[in-house]
Amino acid sequence: MSESFQLLMISAMYENGGNTTHRMLDGHPQMFVYPFESQPGTKFVNDHLSSLYPVKYRWPVFPLDATPEQDYELIIDEEGKVRSKTPQVSKFRHAEFDLDDQERKARYVEIVRELGRSRGHNVQAFFRATFDVWKNLRRSGEERIHVGYSPIIGVDADKILTDLPGAHVLNIVRNPWSAYVDTKKRAVPLGLAHYLTGWCVHQYHALMFQALHPDRVHIVRFEDLVADPKAALGPVCESLGARITDTLIAPSWNGEALTEVVPWGTVRTPTTNANRATAAELSDEERAEIRVRARPFLERFGYE
Repeated sequence: MSESFQLLMISAMYENGGNTTHRMLDGHPQMFVYPFESQPGTKFVNDHLSSLYPVKYRWPVFPLDATPEQDYELIIDEEGKVRSKTPQVSKFRHAEFDLDDQERKARYVEIVRELGRSRGHNVQAFFRATFDVWKNLRRSGEERIHVGYSPIIGVDADKILTDLPGAHVLNIVRNPWSAYVDTKKRAVPLGLAHYLTGWCVHQYHALMFQALHPDRVHIVRFEDLVADPKAALGPVCESLGARITDTLIAPSWNGEALTEVVPWGTVRTPTTNANRATAAELSDEERAEIRVRARPFLERFGYE
């Protein structure tokens, strides 16, 4: 069953356009697009990248002696579980989302018991159960590809591709000047050095895994995405055997058009002009330091 399960996992450093890409794929008739950030990581993720990136964004690790019920509770999925269990405190409380988390858990357990417990099967069950019990989900009847987004999860592309033979990873990269400006607008922003380290490490893994798996790991620049979404995302759709549709042109949630991506992401207006204007908000000193810290990747991505 894992061989036939198709997953497109989107990855992007913070404020690089991952949420925007996720929302642009939302209305595709052949895709089950997760409603929020997927955040499949667990507290058992512990490796050389754990101090740089939050474990909720990583590919999960499950203890050998756990049960399917325990596995489900370990999956962090903060945005989805908060919206389902305590909608009054969710930043998505305005979005109509009819999903009972206990029903999803019960369906998850059924799927794992049918497939057998493994990391790949656990992740498959997590996505399938969500769409099986989401009551007000708008369906086309053509859906066969599941789409998730978890920031920086592309650093685990080797694990994703091994666990799920039908999976692909899509990395979104945005120029580091605009990206850093938007992260500075967060309530608790990362410092420039911390942010640029994370940005560079993500791009390194994107390029490295694409070289190793050119048919299953993809890279799209945010600048190309906002200039022409169909041209940027079309080859990714075709790699999955999906059509290139007009739904790719604008962001949506559960098929409803969004006038702005907030609160799904901090990129409020995904346009070329807005992206350039954002970069211009930096001081000369910040621009110069970012150029030094990101230099190994600027020419490769056309940001020189």
